Amino acid sequence: MKISVALCTYNGEKFIYEQINSILNQTLKVDEIVVCDDGSSDKTIEILDQYSKNNPNIFKIYQNQENLRSVKNFEKAIQICKGDVIFLSDQDDIWVKEKVADYIDYFNKNPNIEVLASNGYCINEKSEVIEKYALWDVPEFLRHENVNVDYFKLITHIENIATGASMAFRKEIIAEVMPFPIMKNFHHDEWIAIIAAQKNKFELLNHKYFSYRIHNNQQVGGVFYKKNNKTKTLLSEIFNFNNGNISFESLKKRLKKLSFSYKRNIQMSYHIKNNQPYFLKNIEQIEICYINTKNTMMKKYKISSFLLNITDKILKKRQLKN
Repeated sequence: MKISVALCTYNGEKFIYEQINSILNQTLKVDEIVVCDDGSSDKTIEILDQYSKNNPNIFKIYQNQENLRSVKNFEKAIQICKGDVIFLSDQDDIWVKEKVADYIDYFNKNPNIEVLASNGYCINEKSEVIEKYALWDVPEFLRHENVNVDYFKLITHIENIATGASMAFRKEIIAEVMPFPIMKNFHHDEWIAIIAAQKNKFELLNHKYFSYRIHNNQQVGGVFYKKNNKTKTLLSEIFNFNNGNISFESLKKRLKKLSFSYKRNIQMSYHIKNNQPYFLKNIEQIEICYINTKNTMMKKYKISSFLLNITDKILKKRQLKN
């Protein structure tokens, strides 16, 4: 089985050493590292060229003539990869040394799974681990409450829990996900996870296989939360959308996510014709969940819900239709 890494870079000189070293030091070696640089103006290319010189049979480095931005840059890198399994890599994270070996072992033991993601550590600019809860903890939170985890519904109804920096997939799924759709605030990792989860071929491993860096120049973030019981309860309540016996705050946040997902699924139904039936069905299901959530709020928190409805209509917040 040939293993590829699709690594996208853009002015990544500050952290790229740690990431590339962590890939090269895997217990199971990768066969190729395809790097697509999106017009770096710092020393990123110089650093990459040195790695390529020292590892001439592994690195394939491409410099874009124009800035493609993240989604299309990853699309380009993936299409160049020759591996049977392709790992996605950001430029500023760090992989646990057993990541590749354990992912490949999981793929071999689970031939029905096409896409894998995982939990991960939170690190700062000094590569220090910060204790946080993450969206990646949600499936395990739900399982502890004996809630069936439906990845497709979690991602398309509430929020994406699959991060590209942790993702690997079999080459067979490429034809189904390419080209990546271009929509505002919509990323390739969410799209890949949606397509795989819709076929029940996606899994998120609870083990932490990488360190995800948070810093000021980060393009995409927002996956970490304070590590306390309040946060754990809040995340569990928001994502367990069949549970009505929850706090007003959780119901309010769930409404916000449902209204956003409703509009996102409408967008996807317009832009992605091949999978339109799934998104049209989602729209109906999200509307039902939204109405049920509002009804629950009115029964449990009548006065607070009444006041929220008034302000939300005025401010056009948490609405299915503006």
